[in-house]
Amino acid sequence: MSGERLSLLIIGGYGTFGGRLARLLGDEPRLRLLIAGRSLEKADDFVAELRSPKDGSEGLGSSALGASLQAVAFDRDGDLAEQLTRLRPDLVVDASGPFQSFGEDPYKVVRACIGLDIDYADLADSTGFVAGIGGLDAEAKAKGVFALSGLSSLPALSFAALDVMAPRFSRIDAVAAGIAPSAHVKIGLNVVRAIASYAGKPVSVLRQGRPAQGRGLIEAMRVTISPPGVAPLRSRNFLLVDAPDLALLPARLAGLQSSFTGVGTEPQLLQRLLGFAAGLVRLKLLPSLTPLARLMQRASHGLAIGDHRGGMFVRLSGLDAAGKPLACGWHLIAEGDDGPFIPVAGVAALVRRLLGGVRPESGARPATGELQLEDFEAEFRRFSITTGIRAESEGAGLPLYHRLLGSAFERLPPAISAMHARGHAGAPGAGVRVASGRARVERGRGWLARIVARLIGFPPAGEDVPVTVRFTADGEKEIWTRHFGDKSFHSLQLEAKGRDRHLLTEVFGPFRVLVALVPEGERLRLVVRGWRFCGMPLPLFLAPGGETFEEARDGRFHFHVEIGGRLTGLVVRYTGWLVVE
Repeated sequence: MSGERLSLLIIGGYGTFGGRLARLLGDEPRLRLLIAGRSLEKADDFVAELRSPKDGSEGLGSSALGASLQAVAFDRDGDLAEQLTRLRPDLVVDASGPFQSFGEDPYKVVRACIGLDIDYADLADSTGFVAGIGGLDAEAKAKGVFALSGLSSLPALSFAALDVMAPRFSRIDAVAAGIAPSAHVKIGLNVVRAIASYAGKPVSVLRQGRPAQGRGLIEAMRVTISPPGVAPLRSRNFLLVDAPDLALLPARLAGLQSSFTGVGTEPQLLQRLLGFAAGLVRLKLLPSLTPLARLMQRASHGLAIGDHRGGMFVRLSGLDAAGKPLACGWHLIAEGDDGPFIPVAGVAALVRRLLGGVRPESGARPATGELQLEDFEAEFRRFSITTGIRAESEGAGLPLYHRLLGSAFERLPPAISAMHARGHAGAPGAGVRVASGRARVERGRGWLARIVARLIGFPPAGEDVPVTVRFTADGEKEIWTRHFGDKSFHSLQLEAKGRDRHLLTEVFGPFRVLVALVPEGERLRLVVRGWRFCGMPLPLFLAPGGETFEEARDGRFHFHVEIGGRLTGLVVRYTGWLVVE
């Protein structure tokens, strides 16, 4: 410790990830943050912004900044011993990169730190760099310092998620992990250069338990990221990327048969173009995409189309303790601009552990296993980040809504969970359940709204209308028959498959509506995520909308259903309460 504060030197401190790390730790009064880079002017500007953030800028905790801040010039190609001796950091965090292009002596910063008894950590995503740092283990142990590489989403966070899920398995056959950045997040040039460096080129993976060669940005797998209780990300293809997990997993899991790490960018059209360009590299029509890195970055910034949310997944498959097939996935979704804080959460957690007197063992090694998933999630609580685990093959026999919500079903108020927990196959009195109550019905007045309402069979407008809902379980489907007075209509509800997995499908005649189930306090919101007519996808902006939710009020189940659209206006709105008979 330097005086009463831990002195932390962040190389690349005003860059994409270094800057976010500084913001994340900026409210910690026990820290001395050295914001370092080749340009002292840029470092000064960044520190000034941290101290007095402009309106709309990312100033996490900066309104009551507690860390001591200092802008410094640092050149990784200069006299490292002289610079480090002058700055006297207790810990150096390398957040620069790309680590794939650090030249003939990629570990010179690490060696300099070890030589001066300075601890070291980095956000490296280069397979070779992270896997090779163990060559400095003896030197680091002799000096009593630690050097941890890859303290980022891949591999530190992905391995922490793996460690939580692994006890469910007697054997793990396949591991896949992927990152889905928001289309609206400005990806740094170094990240793009790293990806471009291996696009279309061989990437070492496992296939049928043997080392094999995949192709960067060409091989793909489709995944829907969906933490329990959160509207899922749109299903997307993840293209193979070279991540440290691919080199480290075989040593962690003996007998592993298959491995994959990928990136799923939005819009998917841009990703397909990248895949096409990678194919040109594979065919040797282009030597590399590295010269196109800046163009690729501009394209990603210019085509910021899609939801402003990103995510990550880690998926395991194998056998459970009884020898039955099991697939289990850890999912993460970050809203808005919060996603780019995920790669630095591990370093922030490490620093907080150091401040609390918890120190990693001496030595140089990959950062897998250094932090637990709860360490990362403690950092995530400052953001709109949701995580959760889905055991995909453990939902058989559960009611429809329970299968869709997973562990989030247990968070529902009793009045709501009771409405959806009965009548499934295998339960006492399985097959049918009935609920009755009262409702108020409103109808739209437009001619198109009246046609749609008549086509589906929605009830006429009325006050204090007696209502009965009959739920009939048919395998994994449910038929809902609603009686409003002497008028009835029915719909079919089931779990969506394929690209729409983790969504509820409700079928009204020729229409099929895809809905996300989202618990919020005493409510269960139903959010429309897509729709079909006779099986054909229709534009989402024309989908039937309106606020629809179930609610527990005074211990009783209440419903609020609103159906309308841009073309029709309000079609029908019915609100009321039900009690299971």
